[in-house]
Amino acid sequence: MFKLDGIEKMSEKQKLNYLLLMVEGQLSSEKDTLANLSNVSALINILIDKLNWAGFYLIKDNELVLGPFQGLPACNRIKLSSGVCGNAVTTRKIQLVPNVHEFPGHIACDNASNSELVIPIIKDNIVYGVLDLDSPEIDRFTQLEAEYMEKLVEKLNKYIDWNEVTRI
Repeated sequence: MFKLDGIEKMSEKQKLNYLLLMVEGQLSSEKDTLANLSNVSALINILIDKLNWAGFYLIKDNELVLGPFQGLPACNRIKLSSGVCGNAVTTRKIQLVPNVHEFPGHIACDNASNSELVIPIIKDNIVYGVLDLDSPEIDRFTQLEAEYMEKLVEKLNKYIDWNEVTRI
């Protein structure tokens, strides 16, 4: 059982550290990949303020396919060459986009989204997908959050066999 008492009093850094602690606990106690990704997206959604979407896109048959998430229904498939998520895959770099409406080729799965943070999931030099966070606020995401989401992906890589949920 998760206890989230007192999170409203935590600083941004305290919440991010708590998130990593909760993720480690989840991943170390459960072996099912889909259960873990589902709970990780829920933890992100609870502990990161001002989000309207948090979840995963996983590479299957050379495109990004919707994985576990929290938020409104989203695009089912994204071409690897398209949008912020596709750009994170092809460049293998974190995408911290202050205003998605200024991003060339942005895909609007939810018209309420105004900023985005996307972390490529790379393990053993293979890109398996992305962790995607959206916010209705312009310039919502911080460099600190980008660093912590990268640490979160490192924790995922420690426990998850991505071949179970992807087809590369």
